[in-house]
Amino acid sequence: MTQPIIGVTTSSERTDKGVDRAFVNAAYIRAVERAGGIPLLLTPYHSPEAIRHFSTQIAGLVLTGGGDIDPVRFGEARHPKTDLVSAERDELELRRVTQAIDTGLPLLAICRGLQVVNVALNGSLHQHVPDVVGDDIAHSQGGARSDRTHEVAIEPGTLLASVAGGERLRVNSFHHQAIKDLGDGLRPVAWADDKVIEAVELPGARGFVLAVQWHPEELVESDPAALRLFQALVDAASKQR
Repeated sequence: MTQPIIGVTTSSERTDKGVDRAFVNAAYIRAVERAGGIPLLLTPYHSPEAIRHFSTQIAGLVLTGGGDIDPVRFGEARHPKTDLVSAERDELELRRVTQAIDTGLPLLAICRGLQVVNVALNGSLHQHVPDVVGDDIAHSQGGARSDRTHEVAIEPGTLLASVAGGERLRVNSFHHQAIKDLGDGLRPVAWADDKVIEAVELPGARGFVLAVQWHPEELVESDPAALRLFQALVDAASKQR
């Protein structure tokens, strides 16, 4: 069987020298390939024509982590801790989420990606998690990206529970924003012990839709549950093709 092409979104920034740059952590590329997919980078700097062309080629989509979503997208003023906002990236990813849901394109959203899915479906975000739940759990951990620093509880009987193979996971964590008001139709399916939502699904969606707040791409070498998330996306993409 031909390997499915998986679109992988990138971060974007303008450097202090005025250079526009697109980039993504290599862990996403390796995770998609290890799961059996072929990653294709989607950047905010591609033309609309190029993105339309790529959209006919990809069979699945990964929304990656990165900077914060502009809070104007959910009707709030910017918090002092809100950072690394890219209007171009927001536009690219919000449109891709809507398109994926409308067409049934399999979608795996990671960290910022979960937040993008929520905002695309008219939800809102806590702009700085410690303001809401304190810092008993280090949602923005120090140390290695592969360190698993807190646990999440998964609702039994959900897609995530099936893919992960259990109802409790120990995960890594690199975020300071989180879901506040749920987007239309989304169902929370995992929580940290401080009640921060750690994963959502979209019941009744035309295709595979799963979003997690942690970074499984950094764990695929050591955690079978992390690899299974990417394998589930690739399997859904293969069937989509």
